[in-house]
This record gives sequence, C-alpha cells and structure tokens, in this order.
Amino acid sequence: MSPIQTAQKTNYRWIVCGMLFLATTINYMDRQVLSLTWKDFIAPEFAWNDEDYGRITSIFSLVYALSMLVVGRLTDVIGVKRGYSWAIGVWSLGAILHAFCGIATCIHLTPYWPTGFEEAKELLYSYGVKGLPITTVSIFFFMACRIILAIGQAGNFPAAVKATAEYFPKRDWTYAISIFNNGASVGALLAPLTIPLLANEFGWEMAFFIVGAIGYLWMLLWLMMYYRPQDNKMMNMAEREYIEQDTDKSLTTATAEAEGKPQEERRIGFWRCFTYPQTWALFIGKFITDGVWWFFLFWTPVYISDFYSYTSDSQMGIALIFTLYLVSMLSIAGGYLPTYLVNHQGMQPYSSRMRAMLYYAVIQLLGFFTVPMGAISPWLFVVVIGILGASHQSWSANMFSMVGDFFPKSTIGTITGIIGMAGGIGAYIIMIYSSRLFAYAEALGTSFSYMGYYGKQDAYMIVFSLFAVLYLIGWGLMMLIIPNPDTANRKKLQ
Repeated sequence: MSPIQTAQKTNYRWIVCGMLFLATTINYMDRQVLSLTWKDFIAPEFAWNDEDYGRITSIFSLVYALSMLVVGRLTDVIGVKRGYSWAIGVWSLGAILHAFCGIATCIHLTPYWPTGFEEAKELLYSYGVKGLPITTVSIFFFMACRIILAIGQAGNFPAAVKATAEYFPKRDWTYAISIFNNGASVGALLAPLTIPLLANEFGWEMAFFIVGAIGYLWMLLWLMMYYRPQDNKMMNMAEREYIEQDTDKSLTTATAEAEGKPQEERRIGFWRCFTYPQTWALFIGKFITDGVWWFFLFWTPVYISDFYSYTSDSQMGIALIFTLYLVSMLSIAGGYLPTYLVNHQGMQPYSSRMRAMLYYAVIQLLGFFTVPMGAISPWLFVVVIGILGASHQSWSANMFSMVGDFFPKSTIGTITGIIGMAGGIGAYIIMIYSSRLFAYAEALGTSFSYMGYYGKQDAYMIVFSLFAVLYLIGWGLMMLIIPNPDTANRKKLQ
C-alpha cells in the first residue's frame, strides 16, 4: 500500500482553504458597504439617483475587469503569498478611503477644512443649498475610491484559485473552491447584519472604515501562516503526496524535461494563452454570466427598498437580505456535485463539471418567476434570488476549477485573471445598461410595460428574464468550442 493509504495525513490544506474563505468573505463585505448605505444614508447627503449609483458601480466593474488581466499574471510571477498580501492591502485601503469622500468633497467645494465627518456633513449641507455641484464632485471621489478597491479586489480570485491548485488534488478542486467561493455569500450575508447598524450608529463613514480595516488583520495572519506545500513544515509527507497524487507530467515539454525543470515552474506566455480554445470557452462562460451575481449583490437591496419600502437598516430589510444569502450558501452542495460524479460515476473532471453546470443553467430558468413571486411576498422574492445565487456560485466554482483542468499550475493566475476580466466586462455592461433601463422605465411610468408589469418593476422583469437564459446560452457556447477536451486538451497545451 502507498504512504497515502497507510500514513495519517495532516490537514493543513483545509486551514489554507479556511483562510481563502475568510479573505473572500472580507472581499465581499468591503464590496457591499456601498450597496447597503447609498440609498438610505449617502444619497440623501449628496442627492444621488439610481443612474448616479449605476455609474459608480459600473466603473468598479470596468476597472475590476481590466485589473484582473494584470494582477492574474502578477500572481503567477510573484507567487500566491505576496500576491494575496498585495491585493488585500490595496483593496482595504480603497475601502477605508470611501469614508473620507464627504470630507474631500467639502474641501473641494468650500474654503473650509472640516475636522471630522460630522462637521463635513454640516458644511456640505450649508453650502449645498447655494447650488454647489455636490452630487457631481462626490461621485468623482467615490469613483476614485471604487477604482482603488477594484484594483485590489481583482487579485482575490487569481490568488485564491492558484492557492487551491497548490494545496488540493484535482478531484477536490471544485469542492475546495466552492467552500472559499462561498465566502462571497457569507460576506454578503454578514453585511446586512452589520453595515446598516454601523452606519446608523456611527455614520456611513465609519462603516467603510471599520470593515475596510479588517483586511489588514487578515493580511498579518496570511503572512505568518502561508507557505508553499513543499516549504510548509506543518504538513507531513502523506498530505504532500495526497496533494500531488495527480501531477500531470504529460504537459511538461521535452525541453523542460531535458533541463530538469518541474512543469509548474514554467509559464505559458501571456499572449499565447489567447491561442487556446480552452481560454475562449472559459472567457465566454464568465463574460455571459458573471454580471448576474454582481447585479444581485448591488441591486437587490435597492429593489427591496423601492418596492417593499424596507430600508437597509430596518429589521425587515436586514432579515430579507440575510435570508437571501443564507439560501445562496447551498452552493457548497452544488460545488460537491462534480466531485461526486468523479468519485462515484468515474467521469473525467471536465465532463463532470459540464454535467453539473448544465443542471445549474436549468435552475436559472427560475429567473422568469422572480418578479411574479415577489408580487406575492418579499420572502418568496429573496428565496428565489437566493436559489439563483447558489446556482451561480456553483457555476462559478466549476469555471475556476476548469482553469486547473486545462492549464499548468504556473499559469493558473494568468488564466483566472483573463476570465475574471471577461466577467468584469460583462458585469460592467449589465450594470450600466440596467441602471439606464431603470431610469428610463421610471420616467415613462405606466407607458413602459412588459409581461403585465409597468414602469421600473417592468424593467426588473426584463432584466431577470434575460438572466434566466444566459447560463444555457453560455453552456451551449462552451460545448461548441470544446466538446471533448478530455482527449484533446494535453496535445493542445504542449
């Protein structure tokens, strides 16, 4: 029997997975502060409307997308430990800087330098009545902060997926990724329980400051705890052998073998990555679907406020958002499905992931019933959105796992960055045009109708109907591009 079968393995890989989960939780909490404070706390202060909010969220999506292209490659070059530290350090700074947008607006528009957040509010109010462009200037400063936040947050998934590939065998990738990816749901779940209360008690500025500062605590732990498996003294040989059980030597070229270099030390050239059909299949799958999750994240609190009149700091508003993301945590079960298909039905990794993703795509058809269910009860609305969110997160975990199926570990950060860019661009398009559609529908009122709904609610019905079919479209296009990569993949990448 092999050492893997006879020796008791350590489980340090799950500690790493737990750290990735915490980082992703912090990532989404930082991202959610704006969506949970703008409507009820920030907009009254700066006179924002839906289109203003759409501009701010869309610039985040665009910069996030472009940054993914750079930070993914950077992670491959400087390694997971430094790459992740850099990423969370930058995004935590961006999160904290949001707190000072009111002061910056005040300094720009008045001859006074406020000594604190409350004094800035008073100065902006007194000068705002004189017609100064508080709305425009404040949007500019919030956009600047979202840009910094986006640059840092773009590093989360390339680093997390690469760390997963370093610490888990292929059979466990989707399950491990689904666990840390579920940090998105947990972060979004904790956010409504904490952020509106912080904003109500201490001001919206301190909500940004406190949540942003948590990232630096995580960074300190990461620097102390993360080592590559071959350098980690807290792991035994049995765990290392388990991690490396399916190391694929077939992707190592003859040149690398002659030089005695391990395959994972060699990276595929950046531009060469775009020559593989695998890259484009993943690119399209993320481009078409990623914006759906971002929409749920940024616009669900707005929907609840607009149509049910539950503010983000009300008990009912908090309970609804909490329920939504609690339901979305079902994605852990969805993430285990490909592992089950591999272990119990003998399927190849890619085939098992595509089978699971087809199920997730069919579940998304529930999107047609989102607004009708919401007309019956807000609880039905958030449960349906939660199921759709769980399905999306399961889909996303499989997409990230496929990067490791197709490419060597040395290039995982680069490919994750490329497809992350695709998802960000898709999210940017959805964010900017959804906000414009909502503003247009609200202006037309009952003159704007679709499927028996009117005005702004009708616009939401259009958006949710589109989301319902995007996943099946994405799945079909991926199958068209790479119908059977289990036999062709290795030849393509040599």
